[in-house]
Amino acid sequence: MNPKIRYEIEFPINSSPQLLYNYISTPSGLQEWFADNVNSRGEFFTFSWDDTEENARLASKKSGEKVRFKWVDDNKKDTEYYFEMRILEDEITKDVSLMVVDFAFEDEVEEAKQLWENQVSDLKHIIGSV
Repeated sequence: MNPKIRYEIEFPINSSPQLLYNYISTPSGLQEWFADNVNSRGEFFTFSWDDTEENARLASKKSGEKVRFKWVDDNKKDTEYYFEMRILEDEITKDVSLMVVDFAFEDEVEEAKQLWENQVSDLKHIIGSV
């Protein structure tokens, strides 16, 4: 089986970095736009969509700047794949954007990017950034 490939996608978001960070780093914030249900127990997060459930470990975070979730297997062991959300702020214009790093199989990258577009669109509506 071919490995997944890494891709990045950037979304301009009209929001303060602090507000945006709450939506990308907390179970309640993520549940509003990223997944139907998000639970955490320590560093482990469970993301649920319809009939699908995925587990990840909060691998790193930097307050107000970024979070990285590493997907884990059924034994809670890290896989090689992760997704990361970084908040970028232009020093001069103060424009804020959300950089997403994720992985998908080569023939599914466009579909995966579209899914992120839809989810971030929901996020923008929630925080009034439309």
